[in-house]
Amino acid sequence: MEKVLESYLEKVSKCLKRIPVSERADIIKEIESDMSELQNSGKTSAEIIERLGEPQNLAKAYLGDLLVCGNGFSWNRFLTICAFYSVAGFSGMIVIPSLAIIAPVFIICGVLVPVLAFVKMADNILGLGIPYMENIKIIFNGIEELTPVAGFIFSVVVGVLLYLAGKGAWKLLMAYCRKTSRIKSKLSV
Repeated sequence: MEKVLESYLEKVSKCLKRIPVSERADIIKEIESDMSELQNSGKTSAEIIERLGEPQNLAKAYLGDLLVCGNGFSWNRFLTICAFYSVAGFSGMIVIPSLAIIAPVFIICGVLVPVLAFVKMADNILGLGIPYMENIKIIFNGIEELTPVAGFIFSVVVGVLLYLAGKGAWKLLMAYCRKTSRIKSKLSV
């Protein structure tokens, strides 16, 4: 076997140092066998290495297969599953409820704020005398009350920001759920 291929196998072996020697030897023999088959079919060393990919990525693939598809009990697998459920459970107690509350509330507020400011502005301009409209005030900087027209413009900007924040929180919640689901499915037997 050529020096380039031997060097590649050494790099893969170094990346697999966390697993027992017997399993590591089996993996190296399997890769070596694949390399021999590729050489016999006329592939060059460069083509073989390109086909196998980076040594670290190949080793990670084997480590992942051993962790996920291993038959029987494995401390690595047991600890990985415990870590996943601990992180997913703890973060799920905080992330999912928080985002599930924030998303719809921000979206609803993003719609209601400009609507109420418009009603306040219409009441003021048209003199409709709608009950309780005098209680709706838009205070800027905690000191000065904005006029109904300026308040409407300000509330449209705030409404858009709230709506976008709500949509972003919803997308974040969906991404979190999808990612957790993908990781869990990889850990399933």
